[in-house]
Amino acid sequence: TVIVGYARTSTTLQDVSLQVDALKRAGAERVISEEISAATVEARPELVAALKYLRTGDTLLVTRLDRLARSVRDLQNIVHDLSRRGVAIKC
Repeated sequence: TVIVGYARTSTTLQDVSLQVDALKRAGAERVISEEISAATVEARPELVAALKYLRTGDTLLVTRLDRLARSVRDLQNIVHDLSRRGVAIKC
């Protein structure tokens, strides 16, 4: 099993390094990050890649839920999909 961290900033003016450091300290073996403001999951290519990479028994780690999802509906969809695949989410 693998712990994959996902970090995101909404603009290039923000610094993703604090999230990356926190994810590594929390045990992330691989950290995927992007600097993008997008309304949908599909518009965030690194998140899409991270979600595809995860396998049964893996964990997706984020520093805050708003880094993962832009709405409650997005969060529900992501959690449902990962849960169905046997992937945990930790925040």
